[in-house]
Amino acid sequence: MNILRWVKLLGNPRRLCIEILQKTNRLWPDRPYLQVYHWLMTGRKLDLENPKTYSEKCQWMKLYYQKPELTTMVDKYEAKKYVADRIGEQYVVECYGVWDSFDDIDFSRLPNSFVLKCTHNSGSFAICKDKATFDIDKARKKLEPWLKRNYYSKKREWVYKNVKPRIVAEKYMDSLGKPDSVEYKITCMGGVVQFVTICTGIAHAKYEERHNDHFSKEWERLNWYARYKPTWKDYELTPEIKKMMELSEKLTQGIPQVRADWYIHEGNIYFGELTFYTWAGWPVFTLEEWDYKLGENFILPDKLYNFLKWLCLIVLPAVAVFIGVVFPVWDIPNADKISTTITALALLIGTCIGVSNSQYKKGGQ
Repeated sequence: MNILRWVKLLGNPRRLCIEILQKTNRLWPDRPYLQVYHWLMTGRKLDLENPKTYSEKCQWMKLYYQKPELTTMVDKYEAKKYVADRIGEQYVVECYGVWDSFDDIDFSRLPNSFVLKCTHNSGSFAICKDKATFDIDKARKKLEPWLKRNYYSKKREWVYKNVKPRIVAEKYMDSLGKPDSVEYKITCMGGVVQFVTICTGIAHAKYEERHNDHFSKEWERLNWYARYKPTWKDYELTPEIKKMMELSEKLTQGIPQVRADWYIHEGNIYFGELTFYTWAGWPVFTLEEWDYKLGENFILPDKLYNFLKWLCLIVLPAVAVFIGVVFPVWDIPNADKISTTITALALLIGTCIGVSNSQYKKGGQ
């Protein structure tokens, strides 16, 4: 970081503290790191025992919702197969290849136009509109440093932690990356659409160069925004948007919260990516009440329920089988009775948590 930037940061203590926190991220365990980061971002204590806001629940997800399949879902190469298997390959952008390093890319085998992206993060890409004028060295300098970084570390976005850093080449779509480009970001909670964001402008651009308009599933305009200001245009609920909502719900079933991104190119719908923590879980709402409102439908898994489910479906049946097989070998008495009792206990717990989980889903608590 240059000296001028440090001087500017001295005039913004909060931003300076975040910078120092990120620079020392390797020294911090995940939980205290997120607690400090959350306070710096929101001015509120992070309640991980009883999270209520959207922001708090995203941080909870980072720490406690760590399923291996999430890694596949955010890997820009592996996600293509995940999406194709669930909704059809017609929604997947054509892929020309994937490589572990930039020097492995055989540009002679690529078409005249393409996009290079890192598979393990967001925002690292190089666009080739014409191979005759494409600056390969510039692309290398842009992408190679990203291959050495773990996107998880600065904001503890766990889903990216174990994604293998690679470079993928995709079809270039000239309708993207322009001031009038449109993206559709659909946030789902529990596999149900909560709101749709229509993004106009260039992705990852300055705040004044991009706009986000938010609508409910019933297509009522939402009166909040985060970072990017709305255009306040009266967007129509088109058949394409309805289809994207339907596809999003298919892709996000069984997941507490995830955003599915989409594009329309030459009249066809294409999948972009899945994002589990929008703005790393700190959207900074203009109306703070929406942090709480969105948190109401953001139902987290019940940790006790998951433990009991693991106990009755995996542990107790395995113990019952072990006792039924091993005890007779060593002439330990009552093997059948003990095994049957443990099996019955597993069934009892399973029945009880089935009722409890049903009530949990109905009550949202």
